[in-house]
Amino acid sequence: MSGEVVSLAEGPATAPAVGLSAASTRRATTIMIAVRAGYAYNWYTVGPALPAIGAQFSVGPAEWGLLLAIFLVAAGVLQVPAGMLSQRFGSRAVALAGAALLGAASIASGFAPSFGTLVALRGAAGVGAALFFSPAIGLVGSLYPEGKRGVPIGMFSSAFSGGAAAGVLLSAIAVGPLGWHWTLALGGIGLLVLTLGAVALIPRGAGAALPASISRPKVPVALRLPALWAIGLAFIGLEGATFATGQFLVPYGTIELGWGAALAGAVGMAFILPSIVGGPIGGYVTERRTNRRTQFLVAGAVATVTVSLIPWVGLIPMVLLGIGFSFAYGATYAIMYVLPNYLPGLPRDEIPVGIGLFNSVQLAGGAIVAWAFGLWVASVGYPLAWSLLAIAVIVPLAFLVYLPRNGSGEFPHRDWPDPAGPVLRSEPDP
Repeated sequence: MSGEVVSLAEGPATAPAVGLSAASTRRATTIMIAVRAGYAYNWYTVGPALPAIGAQFSVGPAEWGLLLAIFLVAAGVLQVPAGMLSQRFGSRAVALAGAALLGAASIASGFAPSFGTLVALRGAAGVGAALFFSPAIGLVGSLYPEGKRGVPIGMFSSAFSGGAAAGVLLSAIAVGPLGWHWTLALGGIGLLVLTLGAVALIPRGAGAALPASISRPKVPVALRLPALWAIGLAFIGLEGATFATGQFLVPYGTIELGWGAALAGAVGMAFILPSIVGGPIGGYVTERRTNRRTQFLVAGAVATVTVSLIPWVGLIPMVLLGIGFSFAYGATYAIMYVLPNYLPGLPRDEIPVGIGLFNSVQLAGGAIVAWAFGLWVASVGYPLAWSLLAIAVIVPLAFLVYLPRNGSGEFPHRDWPDPAGPVLRSEPDP
């Protein structure tokens, strides 16, 4: 382990972790990856349960889309406030509070007495997801020095795919013998256990807030960076398609194609799990190549083509489409989550705000797309609905014209001064 001097201006979203050993850093990173997976699991337990929920509450695909959309809306609306809260209270406190809320709301969702109550509880779960998301990225980034954040952030990002894939497959298998109630509740219980582990293993000093004495603008600089707005708007279709494929593929496979629940869950998992590989690769590439716009466009084109082909292929090609789709979006999200760490003009302690901004836009827009997909299925059927979803993916990519090719911002670089000067941090062993 070697020591190096790092100015706070070079750090991630919150104060760099000072004096953490390599072992402490590995433990903190590992448990955060596990919490991220448990967090994602609770996003995707609902999809396989939709037919059973519909049967109990007498609702169909249009209402299913509403149930999915309310979660995304709640998760999106509070993204920027969550980033601001992490500035004040630190990313560790906000992220873990969000994970706990998501877990508790997921447990309560399993015992909702009516469809309206279930919608409200899924909204509360979305609030927890919002509080966890960008502060958690800031927390993981704060554990590593500049130049070494891409892979751990990419691994953290990809853990979502592992948890989501497990949510789709295990829920599809469990909903028959356990019912949808316990299928949802058990996911929440698991997340609460992981969150308690994170409280115990992540040092309190990790992800600490910067001193309150540091002056900040009334309107965060992040909200005025065109590049961040461009990222948010460009991927509303991809966000909606990611959620819609993950949630609707199991009902599509069981109801329309006659697959068994386990087979449909396995195919749905193919549309999620391979992004575990795409995330670290995307994170690695974006730290070594500056043509972010090109990277985004290539990944977006792959996602569009794969979604458009879903209604026209058989089982094996469907799995291959899923692999291509999930790899593409895994790389896309890793690139966008690493990018703010190196975006000129974005103050270091506003990185969670910046991530929260574009994620908020994506989730809000993605909620509309997911809801629309449910309406399309109800009105025109699955084949045309998948084609319309592909169009929804590719059209918003036009907003990438406002993202500089190298991902740079338009504002001069600004960082808030560190009253204590440079700090000595321990660099983890590779």
